[in-house]
Amino acid sequence: MATPSIEKRLRKPKAKKFYCVELGRFHTAPGLRMENIGGRTLMSPPGERRFPPLSEPPRLLIDRSLGRAPADWELFHDFRLVSDRMKDVLEAVDREGVAFLKCESRSLGRNVAPDYWLCDVIRILDAIDEEKSRGEILEDGTESRRYSPIGGPSLVFKEEVVASAHIFRPRFWGKIVCDQAVKDACKAAGMKGIRFRDAAGE
Repeated sequence: MATPSIEKRLRKPKAKKFYCVELGRFHTAPGLRMENIGGRTLMSPPGERRFPPLSEPPRLLIDRSLGRAPADWELFHDFRLVSDRMKDVLEAVDREGVAFLKCESRSLGRNVAPDYWLCDVIRILDAIDEEKSRGEILEDGTESRRYSPIGGPSLVFKEEVVASAHIFRPRFWGKIVCDQAVKDACKAAGMKGIRFRDAAGE
């Protein structure tokens, strides 16, 4: 028969695990070039997440002469470039947390270029439990507080704030965070170019 202390541990629900979503490790750049933005850097407006206004759809050149084949998850300025497969995974797990803008893809040769999308994680949650988290705060103000990325802080999140969300950006942190559901879905689909680091630093 279990002792009271063991019974208490068995009854205690396990805390959800959260992960910082990062780029995979590649030694070379992806073979792609955005052809119709000139020297412009695409950024989301301060304090919110959305695509900047564009006069036409992004035109994306994808060709092996420019570098390696693009992965399912690539960095592009303030956003991500994702494959059709990655878009399907993210929409299946958490449609409300992400936004997509389709690129017009082409290649230099006869091969048909794969479809790619600009992707943004648009959900921002004030979900960091500052009493339980550990990490250097570079600025401490109502709207300017931010955490040092050096070494990776140990972040704990308020599950009641996260609620049913699976992917989000913590307020004052800016990185993309997800739960086990997103990690498992990406692994099951064989997504390339994406990594998951325990946000708690374990």
